[in-house]
This record gives sequence, C-alpha cells and structure tokens, in this order.
Amino acid sequence: MPVRLVNPDNHVTIPLYHHVAIATGNTQIHLAGHVAWDENGELVSDDLAGQVAQIYRNVAKGLAAAGATFADVVRFTWYFAKWERSMYDEFLAGVEQASSEFDLPRPPLAAIGVDILFEDGILVEAEVTAVVDRPDPLRTDVHPGLQESS
Repeated sequence: MPVRLVNPDNHVTIPLYHHVAIATGNTQIHLAGHVAWDENGELVSDDLAGQVAQIYRNVAKGLAAAGATFADVVRFTWYFAKWERSMYDEFLAGVEQASSEFDLPRPPLAAIGVDILFEDGILVEAEVTAVVDRPDPLRTDVHPGLQESS
C-alpha cells in the first residue's frame, strides 16, 4: 500500500520527518505504546538513543505481525519523559541507529514531553499508525503474527 510523504510548499522542512502522509487503504493498524523492552520485558538501555533504536525494533515486530512494514506507517507519536530540547541530538542518534537496521521513510511525527512514563527508567515511548490495503481486512488467518483476544 503506497504511502506518499510530502512537505507543503513554503513551509519549514524538518529532515527527521515529513509534515504530511497521504495513504489509501482499507485497514488501519494502531500499535500500542512501545517502549525499549526486549522479548522478556527487560529494559535494554538506560540512554535515550539506545531506547529509541529498540523501540524501532519492537515496532518492526508489531508491524510485521499485522502484515505491514515501515513503508506503511503514516504517523509516529513519541512521548518523552522530562523532555528538554537538549535531548534532541540523542533522539536523532537513536533514529539514525535504527535507520542503519531498517528502511525508515520518515512519516509525520509528534514529540510530546510528559512528566513520567510507565515505569522508572523508561525515557521514551512511541505509538504508531499504519495503513494497508487488504481484500478482507478482518481475516486474521492470513496474518499469522496476530493473536485474537477473547
């Protein structure tokens, strides 16, 4: 499913993201807030760059479970514990680290500072929205990574 990323004319350009994502498809995928936990629920890093890179790894798993990739992402919403502008370079370093592992098209994003996240040590969390086109969007048997809840 093609997602077209654009920046409006006569508008500031931010290298980290595009301002607009235009998507066509019949299925929205909403990933819950992802933090820098490994598969055992252990925090993998105590620095922002390491946590950002791990979040991208976790997001890749969530997207794959839904039959999507980063190319299908239309929005990232980032939440930062005690955000300060001085944290930007370390955030960018984490994005660059993830870019060496994944093809990241840089969809629109929002960066929101909060007082605290789920538990001590978590510095950043991301929610992700993607759009794909499926002939039958509710069929989970064609997406083996999904588990239905009862």
